[in-house]
Amino acid sequence: MTATARAAATARPADTPPPLPPPPGRRGIELALLVGAVLISVCGYLAVGLAKGHALPGGALRYGAGLGGLALLAHLAVRLRAPYADPLLLPTAVLLNGLGLVLIFRLDLDTPADHAAPTQLMWSTVGVLLFMAVVVLLRDHRTLQRYAYHCAALALLLMIAPIAFPAVNGAKIWIRVDGFSIQPGEFAKVLITVFFAAYLAANRGALARAGQRVARLQLPAGRVLGPIAAIWLISVAVLVLERDLGTSLLFFGIFVVLLYVATGRTGWIAVGLLLAGIGAAAVGTLEPHVHGRVEDWQHPFAGIAAGEGPGQLAQSLFAFAAGGMLGTGLGQGHSSLIGFAMKSDFILATFGEELGLAGLTALFLLYALVVACGYRAALGLGDAFGSLLAVGLAALPALQVFVIAGGVMGLIPLTGMAMPFLAQGGSSVVTNWIIVALLLRISDRARAPRPEGSEVAGGSGNWEAVR
Repeated sequence: MTATARAAATARPADTPPPLPPPPGRRGIELALLVGAVLISVCGYLAVGLAKGHALPGGALRYGAGLGGLALLAHLAVRLRAPYADPLLLPTAVLLNGLGLVLIFRLDLDTPADHAAPTQLMWSTVGVLLFMAVVVLLRDHRTLQRYAYHCAALALLLMIAPIAFPAVNGAKIWIRVDGFSIQPGEFAKVLITVFFAAYLAANRGALARAGQRVARLQLPAGRVLGPIAAIWLISVAVLVLERDLGTSLLFFGIFVVLLYVATGRTGWIAVGLLLAGIGAAAVGTLEPHVHGRVEDWQHPFAGIAAGEGPGQLAQSLFAFAAGGMLGTGLGQGHSSLIGFAMKSDFILATFGEELGLAGLTALFLLYALVVACGYRAALGLGDAFGSLLAVGLAALPALQVFVIAGGVMGLIPLTGMAMPFLAQGGSSVVTNWIIVALLLRISDRARAPRPEGSEVAGGSGNWEAVR
């Protein structure tokens, strides 16, 4: 034993354990997984070229270099600014984004007049750059808590803006100017989640105290629940006016999930499902655009019976059936029969047809991995706002995947939302990269070593701070 070690041993009491070593950052594991994600995406790109043109596609090297360069830049930002972040989040996001680019490239080959893959790659670049900006500039996620009401106001403005623009496919959710289009609701969902998390964290004590009792559910006091309920009602009302049923359902789901997590009362789940059912039934009956989608859902093969041919939902169901267990192979399906929404709403049908049930299961597991990483980060935090924000951000893709997959598989009516990372849409892919960046920043805080004597991360005790 050296003199320095003997001095340290004598300075520390005999019954005090030595300080724990800092947890590994696991950035090497992240880099290895990123290489695998890029290689899988490039192999998919090559498989599409071989299947459709019986030759290697000419842009394979450019595609692989572009996706690999973006992945490397994102990894360097995480390595420098969030060294303890979850090593699974970034590779999973890169793989989902890469698979989305492969599918859009494959569908471009069936629509020579409409090439969307280059635009999607450009938006993916913007998304990664914003991801890096969030990771580098946002040193502490708790900074967002101070701007909760600013986030709510900005979210409402973003949702109101499309009302002044013409409807697209029956819904007023786009801002289109000189060929440039953006969907503000995609950004609003992140802002409204920040507001919900901040407000519920600040008022968790009052929410837990008894208010009026309705049946077996103990409601919080009206003055506490009132502001957040008002923001939610205004948001949903605006979205219903814009005929954006999918985003309104998403906002309602986030509201109920965070309210349940903040209060710990399971009755909110039952109330949420009841209110969602009543609202969906009312809108589906009174709104013609939504009513048409409900009719298509209830009678997907009505067009065939009437001699008009199969509609989009029927073609989607045929695609899933044709895929079977292992699929027809990349580039060997007939997704062009679905029609104009094959690159957006119905891109999951292409995935199911060409990669089968096995591919769909792997895809859903990738989304589940993102959600699980968010929940694990929430469990590792000691602050209520961070835990609620992580749960809300992780619930966004979970609810979105459920709503979209249920729609294209005929389980629920179609909502017109974009599959996270997979579907064509610049606003969607940029927003999803921002969500991953925030989850990485939160997971870095949750996994970072604590000073000696501070609260240890993890365990159910941290949830007591939320409830």
